[in-house]
Amino acid sequence: MNVEIFFIGLVLTLIFVAVTGLYPGGIIVPGYLVLFIDQPWRLAGTLVAVLLTIVIYRLASRYLILFGRRRFVFLILTGALFAFLFSLLLPHLSPEAIEFRVIGWVIPGLIAGHFDRQGTLKTLAAIIIMVTLLFFINQLCFLIF
Repeated sequence: MNVEIFFIGLVLTLIFVAVTGLYPGGIIVPGYLVLFIDQPWRLAGTLVAVLLTIVIYRLASRYLILFGRRRFVFLILTGALFAFLFSLLLPHLSPEAIEFRVIGWVIPGLIAGHFDRQGTLKTLAAIIIMVTLLFFINQLCFLIF
């Protein structure tokens, strides 16, 4: 059901964006996050990476001209850097800390971009709504098929 939930997530996210005008961190993010809904520490680790990415972006934007493509690339690279650092450093801290890994390399940057563009609360609300909807659709499809 993994491939199907991505397709369903894309379609539902496009409908959600058309109806509400809010992006849930990008059109691929809900389909990706729903795969890890049973791992709350990974979701928390991803959120921490997103928040750190936003902080670094806001600090860097004081000294660099970051808009358009440069902004997008900066956010994606910074999010990927935190994902890499978490995967590199967390296993050395404690064996349990490995559960705090970041989901994907691109996801933190995508979410951070929408946090900056439309606001943290709106983006988080959109993510929660879409991931919850996709989770229940995934469970329903699992029961039927």
